[in-house]
Amino acid sequence: MAPSTTTGTRTRLLVGASGGAATVGALAYIGIGNPHSPSFVFPSCPFNALTGWLCPACGGLRMTHDLLHGDLAAAFVDNPFVLFGLPLLMGWLLIRRRQGRPAFTAPAYVVMITAVLAWTVVRNLPGFPLVPTILDG
Repeated sequence: MAPSTTTGTRTRLLVGASGGAATVGALAYIGIGNPHSPSFVFPSCPFNALTGWLCPACGGLRMTHDLLHGDLAAAFVDNPFVLFGLPLLMGWLLIRRRQGRPAFTAPAYVVMITAVLAWTVVRNLPGFPLVPTILDG
């Protein structure tokens, strides 16, 4: 007996709807709350807690909050790497998928890992001006 295509379609719809609902809920929480405030309830970065360094994604929640409120300049200060890197990565994935080619190849991994490591070092240099902000109150 052939597998039912109805079950596969329902499962894909359920997974897609669940993922969409979770994304909307997370964005609503970040948009309504204020990650710039020390009282914002969200776990701290484990990399930062262990090393004292900002990880490549540190400031991502604050950046998302600023984007949801239309403040592109503050989003840039919080994390320009993710602000520009994530759309570039998504575009790369879409183009590769449309071409029917593998999304990630060995050279692509090397470029991504090098960029992440370089950003981690640069953003932790003394005096680097683009540091995520935590506001008092």
